[in-house]
Amino acid sequence: MPSISAGLLLYRWGGASEEGERRLEVLLVHPGGPYWAKKDAGAWSIPKGEAEPEELGAAAPSAEPRRRPAKAKPRLAAACGDLLAVAKREFREETGFAPDELAVPDGAGYVPLGGIKQRGHKIVFVWALEGDCDAEAAVSEGFAMEWPPRSGQTATFPEVDRAAWFGLAAARAAIVVGQRRFLDDLEVVAGGALP
Repeated sequence: MPSISAGLLLYRWGGASEEGERRLEVLLVHPGGPYWAKKDAGAWSIPKGEAEPEELGAAAPSAEPRRRPAKAKPRLAAACGDLLAVAKREFREETGFAPDELAVPDGAGYVPLGGIKQRGHKIVFVWALEGDCDAEAAVSEGFAMEWPPRSGQTATFPEVDRAAWFGLAAARAAIVVGQRRFLDDLEVVAGGALP
């Protein structure tokens, strides 16, 4: 069975673009650890993480039909467990922020953007949430690994070494290629235009 991850794509409306339209911005995170330290373009990600095996139990039938943005490409539908709870947990672990507290009052809430299969057959499900936070205040949990390789020494690194807000054009250049499709769907959902 492929690994299943879930994440939250936090978005906000920034200042006006040169054309005078509101500018759609997304929060992305940069992976921590020595392998990612010198990589930037194409390395950023939506805050997400793997579901634990016990979180992938059979899903109860949903009373609400699955919503998909008009004009958005069909995506995989979450078929098991409460992946939104996984997405919220992983967002909190990678940024230090509780997503429910960041949500805009009277906003659309958590909007499912479906799922995609990334390289290595990992399946990623994402929800969009309109909200705001200070990206520079993000603090990630850490992980331990042998470093330097084959040294027998263990070093601890943050899961995420930084977070930042990006306009959609910059986000498309920064994000992992397999996740760009979520930006397209968000643009449809949010009604935003490219800056």
